[in-house]
Parts: sequence; structure tokens; C-alpha cells
Amino acid sequence: MKDMRFTLVIFALLAFVSCDKREEEMSENVTVNQYVDLLVKGEYSSTELPSFTASDIPELLEYRDSRQKISNFPINWISSSLTEESTLGMYVLWTVESIRAVAIDSEFLIGRFPSQNPVVQMRASPFEYVPEDESLEIVAEAYMEWWQKNKDRAFDEFKEVDPMLSTDLRWH
Repeated sequence: MKDMRFTLVIFALLAFVSCDKREEEMSENVTVNQYVDLLVKGEYSSTELPSFTASDIPELLEYRDSRQKISNFPINWISSSLTEESTLGMYVLWTVESIRAVAIDSEFLIGRFPSQNPVVQMRASPFEYVPEDESLEIVAEAYMEWWQKNKDRAFDEFKEVDPMLSTDLRWH
């Protein structure tokens, strides 16, 4: 009987460890197209944002205007508010912000999450959230302008420039 319990415990531990490894591999090895496809299908199962780099930004920005709703995506575990739904556009912009936040080792970084949620709020009023239907166009334009202005420079030269600095918005 002890052998059977021991075997079951070992099996359970192996299953647990292999799930973590698959999730980690997904966040490290996924391409932008795979990531977007998995988000749209509700099948992105990693608990972290992907380990993208500055070279992935142009491809991510192709989806910046998408208003397609997604509801199964990684969320920051420290957030006290639950974001149940996002537009694909806002979520990929938050993913771009993750690349920038990791590169500058942002004080707000938790894992690869650049902020608590993929939502924006007024810069001057930290509790005033701005609905996506009002903010997506502004945020998308700000990130695109930031990229167009700097894309021919080394990322290290402009990674600390906040794309939304010229707006009244910031990530929550």
C-alpha cells in the first residue's frame, strides 16, 4: 500500500512539474502570430506574458487597432481587480509595454507584467479608469508614433521613452 501511495505522489508531482514546464516553454517559445492566434481562440495557457523582444514590436503593433474581444489571457496575480475581458488591440499594446518594462527593469514590473492590468487610467487621477472604447485609439496611436519615430534607432536609445507621455493616460 505504501508503494502505491508513493507512486501516486510521484506521478502527481511529475504532472504538476510538467504543466509548469509547458507553460514556461509557451511563454518563451511562442511567436507573435501564434500568441495572437492563441489569444483569439482562448487557448493561451501560460500564466505569463511571452518573452518577446524589441524585434517583435512591429509585428505586435499590426494588431494595435483590433477591437476583437478576448477573455482568456494571463493576468497579473497581484491585481485586486479582475479584468475579465479585453480587446486584442489593448492586450497586444500591453504586451509591447511589457517588452519596454522588462528592458528598463521597471519598478512596476511583476514577472513580465508591466502594470496591474491591461487597462489605462488618467495619469493625474490614479483611480479614474478610461474605458477601452474611449482609450484604445489614443493608446494605439501613441505607441505607433513612438515606434515610427524611433524604429531606426537602437532600442536601448529609446526604451525609456514612455509612449503615452504625450497623452493624459497611463497603464493601471
